[in-house]
Order: sequence, then structure tokens, then C-alpha cells
Amino acid sequence: MKLNKSNIIMLTLLLLLLINDVHCRRGRSRGRSKSRMQIGLPITGKYRDPESDQYYNNNDGAKITLASHFDFEYVLGHKIAFLCIARGNPRPTITWYKDGAEIFSHLYLHVHQWYIGKDTVKSKIEIDPATQMDAGIYECTADNQYSVDRRSFKTDFSIAFD
Repeated sequence: MKLNKSNIIMLTLLLLLLINDVHCRRGRSRGRSKSRMQIGLPITGKYRDPESDQYYNNNDGAKITLASHFDFEYVLGHKIAFLCIARGNPRPTITWYKDGAEIFSHLYLHVHQWYIGKDTVKSKIEIDPATQMDAGIYECTADNQYSVDRRSFKTDFSIAFD
């Protein structure tokens, strides 16, 4: 076989395709394990630069220390309440969301907030009376300049037969 310019290009392309095919198969043969990047977790430990490590492990960052139950079934017409306590320095702010939209106090939903010491905040939402429209995913978000922490609460209703 005579090696001219077009033959060399064809051989190079064929070689690249074979290498790429082997690489793709190797990736698929790992089974069900997922790398940290695939599931969206931050890189930790020796693979992270020191500045990032200091940011993610900052002791002053907002941390939720106590939160309500995750899955809650409420009775229509009764009161439901969710609690969230967070600490950090500076003191974190707590924001509540329902199905991804920020919620505020209104006639049937009240957001209460208390400051405890110089670094802790306690927040509670109360819905009274609860209706079918109150079912969904509620989220408590605590944040300060160093970090953000979240907890989610899933709610659904049941009908009480008195």
C-alpha cells in the first residue's frame, strides 16, 4: 500500500474513531455508579483547591439545625405548621417557598420569625385552615454571605370523617 497524503488522513481518522469508540464503551461499562459530577455534588477533599475548600467548609456559613418532618399529610380544614431553625455568622435569613415560588404572609398563611442570640434565627409558617391548594412542596432556605442551606417538606391532604 502506497502512503500518500489522502491515505494518511484516512488512517488518522479511522484511528481517531476507533480510539473514541473504545473510550465510549469504557464509560458505559462502569455500570450504575455515578461520578460526583454526574449527580451535581461539589468536589470534595484533595481534588478541590484550598480556596474552594475554605469556602465550602466555612464554619460561619448558614446551616439549618432543626427542620420539620419531610413528608406530611394534613387534614383539610385544620392547621398545618412548618418549622426551620438556622445558625450562622452573620445571622442567616430564612426564606420560604412553595412549589418553587417565594411565599409571604396573607390572611390564611402566617410567617413568624424570632432571633435567638446573635447567630440563630427561628422561622415558622402556619396555614389555618388548610385547603387542597396548600398541598405541594414547601422549602425553607437559610442563607448568609458564606453559604445557603435548604430543607424541603412535601405535603398532601386527607379528608377527615368525623
